[in-house]
Amino acid sequence: MSGSIKKSGAALFKTSVRYAVAGVIAAILSTAGAQADAIRQTKAPFEDKFRQLEGEDWPAPSDYRNAAGAPGYRYWQQKVDYDISARLDEAGRAITGKGVISYRNNSPDDLPYLWLLLDQNDFKRDSISHMTETVSGDGISLNQIRRAKRFQEWEGGFTIKSVKDAQGRPLKFTVVDSLLRVDLPQAVRANGGETKIAIEWSFPIIETKVIGGRSGYECFTAKDEDGNCIFELSQWFPRLAVYSDYEGWHNKAFLSSGEFTLEFGDYSVALTVPSDHVVSATGELQNAASVLSAAQRDRLAKSRSASEPVYVVTPEEAAAAEKTKATGEKTWVFKAKNVRDFGWATSRKFIWDAIGVRQEDPRAEHPLVMAMSFFPKEARPLWDAYSTKSIAHTLKVYSDFTFAYPYPIAQSVNGPQGGMEYPMIAFNGGRPVKDKKTGALTYTDRAKNGLIGVVIHEVGHNYFPMIVNSDERQWTWMDEGLNTFLQFEAEKQWDAKFPSRRGEPKDIVEYMVSQDQVPLMTQSDSLLQFGANGYAKPATAMVILRETVMGRELFDRAFKEYSNRWRFKHPTPYDFFRTMEESSGVDLDWFWRGWFYTTDHVDIALDKVVQGRISNGDPEKDSATRRADRDKEPASLTVSRNSGQTVVERDPKTRDFYTETDEFLVTENARKKAKTAREELSPEDAEAQAVTDNFYRFTFSNLGGLVSPVILKLDFVEGPSETIRIPAEIWRKNAKTVTWQYVSPRQIKGAELDPMWETADADRGNNVYAGAITPKTLTFGKFPEGTNRMKDADLKIEPGSLATLPATEKKPADVKKDAQ
Repeated sequence: MSGSIKKSGAALFKTSVRYAVAGVIAAILSTAGAQADAIRQTKAPFEDKFRQLEGEDWPAPSDYRNAAGAPGYRYWQQKVDYDISARLDEAGRAITGKGVISYRNNSPDDLPYLWLLLDQNDFKRDSISHMTETVSGDGISLNQIRRAKRFQEWEGGFTIKSVKDAQGRPLKFTVVDSLLRVDLPQAVRANGGETKIAIEWSFPIIETKVIGGRSGYECFTAKDEDGNCIFELSQWFPRLAVYSDYEGWHNKAFLSSGEFTLEFGDYSVALTVPSDHVVSATGELQNAASVLSAAQRDRLAKSRSASEPVYVVTPEEAAAAEKTKATGEKTWVFKAKNVRDFGWATSRKFIWDAIGVRQEDPRAEHPLVMAMSFFPKEARPLWDAYSTKSIAHTLKVYSDFTFAYPYPIAQSVNGPQGGMEYPMIAFNGGRPVKDKKTGALTYTDRAKNGLIGVVIHEVGHNYFPMIVNSDERQWTWMDEGLNTFLQFEAEKQWDAKFPSRRGEPKDIVEYMVSQDQVPLMTQSDSLLQFGANGYAKPATAMVILRETVMGRELFDRAFKEYSNRWRFKHPTPYDFFRTMEESSGVDLDWFWRGWFYTTDHVDIALDKVVQGRISNGDPEKDSATRRADRDKEPASLTVSRNSGQTVVERDPKTRDFYTETDEFLVTENARKKAKTAREELSPEDAEAQAVTDNFYRFTFSNLGGLVSPVILKLDFVEGPSETIRIPAEIWRKNAKTVTWQYVSPRQIKGAELDPMWETADADRGNNVYAGAITPKTLTFGKFPEGTNRMKDADLKIEPGSLATLPATEKKPADVKKDAQ
């Protein structure tokens, strides 16, 4: 209300009138709106499954990320270098470390503080992750009991001893659950400003088999075991969080499931461990002469050109080291360029084998990559046979799909962690089993394939997300799903019969129709059925996209384009979506919407098949065909059960021309008109009308909601079957039911949808058409209702009389039987 609070009587009257009028108008509009809604409800529902995602669900392109899905001309990202030294306290099961972090701010923003990740803080008793753990059901496992009791007596997490600037002055810092904010006395300036901070820290190492997690230790302390331990260290130092153009600081707390994204930089790391330990780590070993024997260095050199993996540390050397524990220490020094993280493992139990893998790509920065495995004797003979060869195979297949492997080393380490990845190093499980009575070692087929699969998967993570650096905490599918897709491809190139867990379309059906699921674009910590959602569904989507929707040539070209555009950068899903479309020329918005933004599933039913034949314009033949079609229909059940005569049967005076002739009577006028029409046809139209091919019409229903290409296999009475691939755009005007036409001179005897099980169709029971193929004459336009057959028959009637056909003109086939 504007103006003075006080109003005159006239003003109040005007105001009341205005409100009254407004109320009437509102009522009218409301009624009109209700009527409009009612009208809308009478219209056929329509959902455009092919509407574009641009401007709807996708962020607008910018100077940083362009509309084609590539980095924009102003794209930037930060650079973070680390100079770290750390020491393993083997007896105390702890790590102490210190390091200098060099931060370069390439963003257009001044940064008054820095955020670091303290993922070990997940193991604090009061962490969000630990405090929000839930249980289900009425039972409890022995592992759950052990874990609960361990947390009563033990607590993990970082202890931050100090944070200082480059001059050694203390900096204010705040720990927020699994995050550390460091407040700077002066902001790091935009567009190239730099700062350094020095941090000292420590933390107790978790026992993986009791606590869980992505790293930890495993000790062989059972009867007849040697008592030594394997240590796998990840998320072991405070790491700079990402600051990006699309999110700013990526400072969401770590809740155990959503992993992490980090900045690229150069690392120099010195690791002090017992002198009889062997260390595997991200990067290249800088001081081999100080930590390896001459014989070991010689074997390492020979492995570069070997045709089979060579032991660098032999089983005999590892067995000798296991018998006694050294009292001294050695420092292993590693350097790594342009990596986003650093992981390492150490043990006196390690056997080490290696082989050089040559890359065929002439642009490869490292033409020779060292594939290496580290494992205890308990992992033999599986690991000797398969780990390093699986690494070599992974590098070849993944590089074929993306780019040459850009690092000099790729490693697989056996220990307590079942499968976890870091740049140039992966922690993998899988061992033979030892018979308690005889001591004999055996392994199952599942264990062998499991080892090959997990090595492929974890080493493959070097590509996604260690190089194509997506945000795992936000979009799990971008690293796990794309990597699982390539794992599937690598497994099938390892062995055509490889029992892949994820990737085959038929294997995702159970999940796709399940209740507890969320779209792929859901944030990682909120995922339900994590493995099926983050790994299996996106991997299957990629297989279908490659094999069925786009075809291999277009898909492979676009996927390689995406991989190369975003190597060593921070892509988002929208960069992937746009690149795949822009590079291939295929509109895929319908695919992204269905597979990534909904929980719909594929279920297409083949409801009806009609065999149509063209009317040739001969009224006699057309009439006979239409009469035959009618006669195939069953009689009215009601009529068949009625007793007594109908009015027409009782009273002859109610019968006329129409009751005494059937609807298919061919009159002389009709014959004349047909002849004239045939004579007036152009040669082209006459040729078209003379076609004798079958015009088959297939009616499909989309029951699952997810639009998909329609793969239709046709079996013929004679000759080979034919499979037709109908693009998904068949659903663009009606996403629920469509009728599609196929023309062939051959006689179809059966039809089946998705015969190769390639679309993840959930119900195969409605894919095979089991009903009769309905014959139908396809006429040129409809016979209008109420056609005046009297006029066509040249009949004339007089007022007060009914028209009847003279008896002399009746034909037996045209006359209804007289009940009298």
